[in-house]
Amino acid sequence: MPAKITPTSRSLPIVLLRAREQVMGPIRTMLADVGITEQQWRVLRVLDEFGPSDPTRIADAASLLLPSLTRILQKLDAKRLIERSTDPVDRRRQIVQITPAGSRLIADNLASSVRLTRSVEDRLGTEKYNQLLDLLSELSALDLNDKS
Repeated sequence: MPAKITPTSRSLPIVLLRAREQVMGPIRTMLADVGITEQQWRVLRVLDEFGPSDPTRIADAASLLLPSLTRILQKLDAKRLIERSTDPVDRRRQIVQITPAGSRLIADNLASSVRLTRSVEDRLGTEKYNQLLDLLSELSALDLNDKS
C-alpha cells in the first residue's frame, strides 16, 4: 500500500511558508516605505547587533547565501548605509560595518518593527509566542542532512 501524502495544511514546509508570508507582509510594507528590502533590513540588523563583521558571518546571521549577500552589500554601500574596508590583520578579508545613516534607519523604524512583532505576540499570547520561537530555534539547529 503506497504511503498517504500529507495534506498541505499539515505539511511543515508549506505551513512554514504560509506563516512566514503572514509575518513578513506588514514588515515588507514598512520596509517599502523606507526604500529597502527585507534582506537589506536583515543585514543592517545583523551589523547593528553584532558590529563590524566579515561577509561570511553576516550571511550566516542574516540567513543569506554569500552570492546574494554580495549584491545586497553593493546596494547598501551605494545607499551609504554600510562601509566596507580591508581587515588590517588579514588583507584578504573584508570587514563590513553599519554607517551612522544605517544606524539611524534602524532607530527610525525600531518602533514600527517592535509594534509589528508585538502584534504577533499579542495575537498568539506570550506563552505560545515564546514556545514558537523556541521550537523554531530548535528546528533550525537540527542537522536534517544527517542520515544517521
